[in-house]
Amino acid sequence: MVKEFKDFAMKGNLTDIAVGFVMGAAFKQVVTSFTGGIVSPLIGLLFNADFKDMKLIIKEGIADAAGAFSGEVAVLYGDFLTNVIDFIIVAFVMFMIVKGINSMKKKEEAAPAKAPSGPSQEDLLAEIRDLLAKK
Repeated sequence: MVKEFKDFAMKGNLTDIAVGFVMGAAFKQVVTSFTGGIVSPLIGLLFNADFKDMKLIIKEGIADAAGAFSGEVAVLYGDFLTNVIDFIIVAFVMFMIVKGINSMKKKEEAAPAKAPSGPSQEDLLAEIRDLLAKK
């Protein structure tokens, strides 16, 4: 059982998946910093607010003696939209990577194998037919 697991774990597919997972997680961090540090401020310029902090307040909070607000109920749509933008960027890049890999695989498979030399099945059948017709 241990040998079977070792064989399975050492196959290229599982190793490729693990490497892809680690690279995808690192790429997600790059995209998140890009969206949070570049895209959100630019969109925030349009709305004159920090994009990630945009929210729809349903119930106002109450300020206590220290000046801290509590009891606010709000829909945090700016944070949600930032995460949607992150997802779209990551999904598009992963799609392009998979598309590139698949096109490379198709090129490898496109080279047809050489046909075996010698007579074809039709030639052999015609020869057998002619031999049977002579008898």
